[in-house]
Amino acid sequence: MSTQPLRLLLVDDQPLLLQGFAMILSTEPDLEVVGQATDGRQAVDAVREHRPDVVLMDVQMPVLDGIEATRRIVADHPEVRVVILTTFDRDDYLFDALQAGASGFLLKNADAEDLVDAVHAAAEGHALLAPEVTMRVIARMAAGGGPAAPSRPPAPAEDGDALPELTGREREVLRMMARGLSNAEIAAEAFVSEATVKTHVSNVLAKLVVRDRVQAVIAAYEAGLVRPGETGTAG
Repeated sequence: MSTQPLRLLLVDDQPLLLQGFAMILSTEPDLEVVGQATDGRQAVDAVREHRPDVVLMDVQMPVLDGIEATRRIVADHPEVRVVILTTFDRDDYLFDALQAGASGFLLKNADAEDLVDAVHAAAEGHALLAPEVTMRVIARMAAGGGPAAPSRPPAPAEDGDALPELTGREREVLRMMARGLSNAEIAAEAFVSEATVKTHVSNVLAKLVVRDRVQAVIAAYEAGLVRPGETGTAG
């Protein structure tokens, strides 16, 4: 049984980078580059024309920058996932991108494998953020900034009281998500299969009515299930 390849739109104001990304991604049998754009306004128009599944979006571009283009694309086409690609590892880009509705944030010096993984993760509805980036989201939010920052510090909660709609195992998985662990790492730590972890993660997102893993972690912080000092580091 054949499945349709994921449709990709590439957006960057540097033609050589566009060509490079296209070459890397076109070698994957389940990916198809359906369009390219060199500024944000072209990107908005190209999404309307090509209806891609995933957009790889540069940040600094003429006419319309990638953050505003992402905001317009997500507002008009909520089914389209946007992964921000940038050479700048800057917090303002990160938080602006997340607030605009981006599903991932990747530096342009990432490996080709990471780029492909980012596309697949975004298409599956997961946020692609490195563990250290997840830590920065939590730290920024705890300081009162960043997306969906709570209006006051969360009250401490007993495990059974925080997010009661989740099962005990789902709360455990959510805590590990907050530490920036991947599904494979969660599976290893919890002694379950990766498929089981994927089910738990999907259940967490559905029950919390959130778009992706980052928003789930923010909900956990707001409920008192996760505290910034407890997030630690992956591994």
